[in-house]
Amino acid sequence: MGEPVHAVPMLPTARRPGCPFDPPEELTDARRHGPISRLTHFGGNPGWLVTGYDLVRSVLADPRFSSRRELMNVVDYELPPAPPGEFLLMDEPRHGRYRKPLVGKFTVRRMRLLTERVEQITTACLDAMEKAGPPADLVTSFAKPIPAIVICELLGVPYEDRGSFQEQIDAFVGGGTDEDELMAAYTATQDYLAGLVAAKRAHPTDDVLSELTDSDLTEEELKGIALVLLVAGLDTTANMLSLGTFALLENPAQLAALRADPALADRAVEELLRYLSVAKSFMRTALEDVELGGQTIEAGTTVVLSYHTANRDPERFADPDTLDIRRQHTGHLAFGHGIHQCLGQQLARVELRVALPALIARFPALRLAVPAEEVGLRPETADIYGVTSLPVTWDTEAS
Repeated sequence: MGEPVHAVPMLPTARRPGCPFDPPEELTDARRHGPISRLTHFGGNPGWLVTGYDLVRSVLADPRFSSRRELMNVVDYELPPAPPGEFLLMDEPRHGRYRKPLVGKFTVRRMRLLTERVEQITTACLDAMEKAGPPADLVTSFAKPIPAIVICELLGVPYEDRGSFQEQIDAFVGGGTDEDELMAAYTATQDYLAGLVAAKRAHPTDDVLSELTDSDLTEEELKGIALVLLVAGLDTTANMLSLGTFALLENPAQLAALRADPALADRAVEELLRYLSVAKSFMRTALEDVELGGQTIEAGTTVVLSYHTANRDPERFADPDTLDIRRQHTGHLAFGHGIHQCLGQQLARVELRVALPALIARFPALRLAVPAEEVGLRPETADIYGVTSLPVTWDTEAS
C-alpha cells in the first residue's frame, strides 16, 4: 500500500479564533487531503485519523475494531480495562450484558411519553429566568438544569441531593486540568452512586435504576451503568442546548426562521446536532490487520474517528459548513453508529425539541450579553465540546 497523502503530527486541539462552531482547521485540512491520514498519538505511538463520513461510519460498524479501553494504544503506558458497567469502553459480549437491559427503557415511545415532563421542567426554568431578569448565564439557568433534572428523575436521585450531585458531575466532565480535583469529583460521584444503588436495591422506587436492581447485575455493575447514563444524559445535552443557542444567536436568519415556524424544530435539532457535533471524536483499535481507505491498519493500532469532520464532509452533505435548519437530511453521526450508537439519543431529541423553541419563543429579543469572542469555550481536550458560560440578555418589555 502507498503512503497516505497527508499526515497529522498530533491531534489538533485549537479552533480558529472567531470560529467556535467549526472543527480545528488542521482536521478540516486533513479531510480535504483524503478521508484517512497518519496520526501521532499523544504518547508518541503511531496511529490513524479518519475524517471522512463513509470511513468513520464503516469503522463504527466493523467488529474488527475494538472499543476496549485497555487496547487503546495512545499513551506510553498500559490503560486499565473499563470498570464493570461502563459499557461504552467494551466489546461484545460484555457490552451487550449491560446495554441490552437498557434498550427497552429508552425507546422512542417511552421517551416521547416524557415530553410533558420536559415541557414542565423547561417552563419552570424559563419562569425563573424571566423572574430574575436579564442578564443570565444560559448554561446555569437553562442548559444544565433541564437535562440534569430529567436524568436525576430517571435514575431516582432524591430531590434534596440533586444540587450537590450536579456539582460533582460538572467537576469531572467539564474538561478541567487539575487532576486532583477531577479524581476527587469522580470518587465522590462513584461513592454517591454506590449508596444510591444500595438504596434502590433495598427500597425500589419508580425509576430506571430501581428496575435494573431486579436483575443479576451486581452493585458494581449497576454503579457503572448509572455513571454512563448520568454523564451521557447530562453533559452532552446540556452542551447541545447552550452551544446550539449560541449558534442560533450567531445565525440570526436561522433563529428568525425557527421562531417564525416552530414546526421546523425537528429539522433544526438534527441540523444543530450535525453542525456542532459536541461529541467530537471517538477511538477504535484494530483487532487484526484491516484495509481502510486504501491503507492497511495494522493490528493493535488505534484510529481516531473525527465525528465533526465526518458531519461536515461535502461528499455527504451539501454546503456542510453552513447552518441550515431547513436542511432535509438523515444519517449524521452525532450519536455515533453501530452497536455503540447513543442509547439516549431519543431522550436528547425530546429535550432539544422542547427546550430550544420554548426559549426563543419566551424571549423574542434574546441576544448575547457579551461580544461573541468573549464567550467562554470548553477546551478541545474536553470529551464533550461546548461553552463554559453563555451570558445572554433580553428586553424585559418584549419578553
